[in-house]
Amino acid sequence: MQINIHTDSTIANTAGLNEHVQSVLESALNRFRDNLTRIEVHISDTNGPKGGADDIRCVMEARVAGYQPIAVTEQNATVHQSVAGATDKLKRAIDSALGRLQDSKRHASGKNAVIDTAEAEETAE
Repeated sequence: MQINIHTDSTIANTAGLNEHVQSVLESALNRFRDNLTRIEVHISDTNGPKGGADDIRCVMEARVAGYQPIAVTEQNATVHQSVAGATDKLKRAIDSALGRLQDSKRHASGKNAVIDTAEAEETAE
């Protein structure tokens, strides 16, 4: 899983920030590791040097093998809060997408038909 981190000109792209974002993503998304090819992280300050509440935006886009890219956005007061919020949203979105992908594969293979037939026989008895 490749993680690319981008910041705008108002946020310093330091080694510490990169390590923090990578560790947060790797620990939260570890169970999806085999399905993820790349994650793009974009961190920006929406108000620039003017300041303001909840003006740090974190956009994450995950590339999932066999599925469309999944993107989430979180806007919060600090970089760490924005990264944490976006990571939680991304984790839920990937979980949902992979669940739908597995369901569609299961339906295509006809496994549900076997289960439904067995349940129908049990209720008939």
